[in-house]
Order: sequence, then structure tokens, then C-alpha cells
Amino acid sequence: MKTIGMIGGMSWESSKIYYQYLNEMIREKLGGSHSAKAILTSVDFDEIEKHSFSGDWDKIGNLMGTHAKKLEVAGSDVVLLCTNTIHLVSNFITDAINIPFLHIAHATGEAIKAKGMKKVALLGTKFTMENDFYTKILIENFGLEVIVPDVKDRNTLQSIIYNQLVKGVFTEESKVQTLDIIKKMARQGAEGAILGCTELPLLVPANEAIIPTFDTTKIHAQKAVEFALS
Repeated sequence: MKTIGMIGGMSWESSKIYYQYLNEMIREKLGGSHSAKAILTSVDFDEIEKHSFSGDWDKIGNLMGTHAKKLEVAGSDVVLLCTNTIHLVSNFITDAINIPFLHIAHATGEAIKAKGMKKVALLGTKFTMENDFYTKILIENFGLEVIVPDVKDRNTLQSIIYNQLVKGVFTEESKVQTLDIIKKMARQGAEGAILGCTELPLLVPANEAIIPTFDTTKIHAQKAVEFALS
């Protein structure tokens, strides 16, 4: 079994779910008392959040590169960045290491194509919805049509994520608001909805959405387990 390196803490609310999924999936695959071989390095999210809102993405990128190199030196065989938004600076990671990096958008694109879908909605932070680092991969590598919520709904999701979800607050009101946004996306022709923030699957149960949702945390973890056992 290969060792999975994880850059977590963005936020730790979803990082703990990554760790849980990795171990559950390994046990399911191998049985017995098996668990994942993993190394975790975790950041202070307050620092990341401040740099994100001030637009200092190079500072975040350099920090991610440093943490990725730590994982490589510590013996990791692959690196997982346990967040969607910070993949905006994934090039800093790939430049810093000589081991594979599993991009969350690639894993998600594969999962969507496996379902035979052509048009999907992307929900997440404004950084994820308004920049092209995520949608470009889905469009160019998987031929998908990707739509995002309107400005008002993007602001709503941004507020829910940063004021509640990353702090471990999950309210019924926010769940209903997010489900309503997914309904709007379905009316615009979306066949599925990407929960492109690793905290969103903790808020929105898959069985309550009007269209299928893609849990990017689980999809990313599955890809890592496949690599670890290959």
C-alpha cells in the first residue's frame, strides 16, 4: 500500500472527513483491520482565509508548495490537497514535488463522465465559481458544460461557507438556501451539481437534492485510495 500525503486544515471540518473516508475505503477494499497509510500536514486556516480575501494567492501557493515538499520528504507517495478552492494554486504544488499530485477537478470530471452527464452546475466559494482553474479542466479535459449560480446566489454560498461551514456551523436555513440554488441550476438544465467546496456535502444530504450531487471530498478520497492500492 502506498502512503497518501494530505494537506489539510482548509478547513479541518472537511479534513477530518477526508481521513475518515480514506480509512473506511481502505478497510472496505482490504477487509480485516486494514487502514490507510497517511501523512497529514495541516495549516492555520485563518492565515489562508486572510490571504484569499486580500488576493495574495502567491503567498498561499508558496505555503502549499512548502507543505507538499514536507509530505514528500516525510515519505508520501502522492499528495492530496484537501480543499477545492486552494487548487487555484495547485501549480505551486506540482512545481515543488517529484511525486504525483491528484487534482480534485480531474477526479470530479471522471466521476461526472462516468455518469454520462453533459451539463453540470458548480457550487463552491466565489473563488472557485468565478475563476477558471476548476471549470477549465472540466470543459477542456472532459467536454462538460459548466454553469454557476448568479451573483446573488454566489454571494449567498460565499457567506454560508466562510461564516458558517468552516466554523462547524450547519443550519437548516443554509441547507434550504443551498438546495434552492441547486433547484435553480436544475431549471437551467444542469443534470448534476458539483458540491465544489469540501464542506458543502456536510450541509447538503445527497438524497435531498433535486438532481444528483457530486461529493468532491468523497470522490477525491476514492481516487487517492485507488492510487494507494494500485
